[in-house]
Amino acid sequence: MATLRELKTRIGSVASSEKITGAMKMISSAKVHKNERALRELLPFKNQIRQIMGHILSAGVEFSSPLIVERDVKRIGVVVFGSDDGLCGAYNLNIFKRLLVEMGELRAKYGDAVGITVYPVGRKIAHACEKMASQHLMDVVMVEGVDSKMEGGAVDAFTHRLREDFIAGRLDMVEVVYMQFQSISRQRLAIDRLFPVQADLLLDQDAKAGDNENQLYIFEPDANEIFNAVLPMFVLSTMQEITIENRASEQAARVMAMQSANDNARKLQESLQLEFNKLRQQSITTELLDILGGQVER
Repeated sequence: MATLRELKTRIGSVASSEKITGAMKMISSAKVHKNERALRELLPFKNQIRQIMGHILSAGVEFSSPLIVERDVKRIGVVVFGSDDGLCGAYNLNIFKRLLVEMGELRAKYGDAVGITVYPVGRKIAHACEKMASQHLMDVVMVEGVDSKMEGGAVDAFTHRLREDFIAGRLDMVEVVYMQFQSISRQRLAIDRLFPVQADLLLDQDAKAGDNENQLYIFEPDANEIFNAVLPMFVLSTMQEITIENRASEQAARVMAMQSANDNARKLQESLQLEFNKLRQQSITTELLDILGGQVER
C-alpha cells in the first residue's frame, strides 16, 4: 500500500501533467484558429480562379492542356499528408490505414502491375510508409523541404515537381490523401485527384447551373492561353488548401487528444486524492486509538 508521502507526490505529479496538457490544448487551439483564418483568406482566390475557368469552359471555345490529359495509368503518385509531431492521438494511424485501403483499390482498378510511388508529407507518416514499403510493394520518395509545416514557397515547389513528373509521363495520375478539416471535433479522411485535373472541379456553381450558357466573352489573349496560365494556379491553390486543411486537422486532433489526457489526469487526481484522504483519516484514527489506549492503561 502506498504511503501518504508517495500519494502526495503522485497527486502533485498528476496535477503538473494536467497543467501541461491544458497549456498544450490552448496552444493547439490557437493554431487551429490561425489555420481557419488562412483557409478563409485562400477561399476567395480559389473561387475567383474557378470562376475564370468556368467562364472559359462554358463559353464553348476550344482549349487544351497537358494537365487534363487522361492516359493509360501505369504509374501513380500518391501524396499522403500526416504530421511531423506526435501527441495527436490516432491521427497518423487513421491516415495510414486509409492509404493502404486506397492502394488496394487502385490495384484492383488498374491491375496489380501498376506502380505506386508514395510521397509522405510529415515525419510520422513517412516513418510508417518506409517501414511498410516492401510489404505493400510501394516506392517511398522523401522530398527535401516538404513537411507538414511547410509554407507557401515549399508547397509551390512541391506542386511544380509533381506537375512536371505528370507532364513528362513519369506519373500518369497523382492523388492526395489527407485529413479534411470540418471542425475541432470533426475531421474527415479525403482523397483528391490532383492530376489529371478533372473538368468538373473547374466549374463554379453558376457555370454548373448553366447561368453562363448565353453569355458571350471576348478573351485577350486567346482562351486557350488564359486557360493554360490559370490552370496551374488552380492546382496550386488546391494544394495550398489541402496543406492548410491537413495542418488544421492535425492541431484539432491534438486539441482532442490533450482534452482526453486532461480529463484522464483529472479523474486520476480525484481518485488519488480520495485514496490519500482515506489513508490520512485511517492514520489519524489509528493515532487517536493509540492515545486513548494509553490513557486507559494509566
